[in-house]
Amino acid sequence: MSINIFLSYFSRKLILLFFIFSIFPNLSSAHENRPLYLQITETGPGNYSVNLKIPATVPNHNIPEMLIPENCTVLGDKLFARKLDSFTSKYNIRCEGSLSGNSVRINFPLLNPSISTIIRVKFLSGQVHNKLLSPNETSWEIPAKENRFGVAKEYLLLGFSHIWEGIDHLLFLLCLIVIAATPWRILITVTGFTVAHTITLVLSTLNVIKLPVPPIEAAIALSIVFVASEIVKGQKNSLTYKYPVSVSTSFGLLHGFGFAAVLNQIGLPQVELPVSLLFFNIGVEIGQVVFIACVLLVLFVLKSIFKTPFTRLMPYDKLVAYLIGSVASFWMIQRIYSYWL
Repeated sequence: MSINIFLSYFSRKLILLFFIFSIFPNLSSAHENRPLYLQITETGPGNYSVNLKIPATVPNHNIPEMLIPENCTVLGDKLFARKLDSFTSKYNIRCEGSLSGNSVRINFPLLNPSISTIIRVKFLSGQVHNKLLSPNETSWEIPAKENRFGVAKEYLLLGFSHIWEGIDHLLFLLCLIVIAATPWRILITVTGFTVAHTITLVLSTLNVIKLPVPPIEAAIALSIVFVASEIVKGQKNSLTYKYPVSVSTSFGLLHGFGFAAVLNQIGLPQVELPVSLLFFNIGVEIGQVVFIACVLLVLFVLKSIFKTPFTRLMPYDKLVAYLIGSVASFWMIQRIYSYWL
């Protein structure tokens, strides 16, 4: 192999890895981009419990806190706990009057490390308000009453945000795109994945089927390892390559439970329940479509640079599969280990 051929081969791999790490800058951690989660629950007239859950990636010297409204006071001591994947702060507050119409603020001692915040407020009346704050937003005024448009907007954004923060789901989709290879097969394969995870998302969220979350998360990582290994083996006559929709549908049922776990944590409002569930799923689907469009755009750019046939959309797909499979294996071991702690 001449030096020019070697440099050309090496440069192509570097370009491909650059694209991969540009799309997934935090591959080493499946939960690196998880948001803050603040839940405020009315336990009695004027009394509220506060639960702030912070990802473990936030350092101890930059742990945020909720700045309570001026008409509220803290009751008793604050309880702090650190687990493998999170840091929690729990306490009670008493407010003169309702929290409706008051602002909730999140304050970091230092700068916000590009982390979003999910706020959930539940009143004794059954009303539930949810809000997704971007890293640039620090406060939110709790509305006096839920409305259909507001619920639809918030859950649409929550669904879209979740799919882009769920790197494990995106890597699974990326492997499906590599296996399906052509636009028509990609469309059929992704449609099967969408239909399947929608079914289990709805059934799990409505408590028709309930499965424990930790084993589901480990199994989702295992599904990524499986499709990555299929790419590495490259057996074009296998069931996976002949009928990728069968694989996407089967594992889509599993991934739906993962989506439902997030939605169950966020909570559904007592009113406009169908609207919130529908628009969360629509947000997930929009996020998927945007991701697939970005991947295909990158692949067409690579195709034009390297003169790669369209039937082989991903140059050096085995290199990509080894990378994804290694990361997914780490997630699987990490999740199994966390479950037994």
